Amino acid sequence: MSNASFDPQAVSAAYLSAIAPARQAQQESFKSVERFARFQYAVAGDCLESGLAQLGAALIATTPADLLASQSALSRQFGAKLRERAQEFVELASEFQGMLRQAAAVAVAAAKAPQRAP
Repeated sequence: MSNASFDPQAVSAAYLSAIAPARQAQQESFKSVERFARFQYAVAGDCLESGLAQLGAALIATTPADLLASQSALSRQFGAKLRERAQEFVELASEFQGMLRQAAAVAVAAAKAPQRAP
């Protein structure tokens, strides 16, 4: 026995509209994860550069005073770079939080929207 009022197109449309906010949030989350990964890669690069600079300073220094002076200068530069990266991380996290908040608002609005009768 078949139901003549069953419309596969309507079921498909309802399904797609129901999961649209979650799908959008997932796509934005993937973009954010990629941005965080690129950020971590940049921080790792900064650490590598700092380590190589410290090694170069150790090889070039002729006296312990020269070594101490060059290492302290390099450490100040690295600290400044890490402060910039920390600020960048805060901005990335804030953007991600805003995106999640917006996606949740869209999902709530879609859930509250009146459903039309078949």
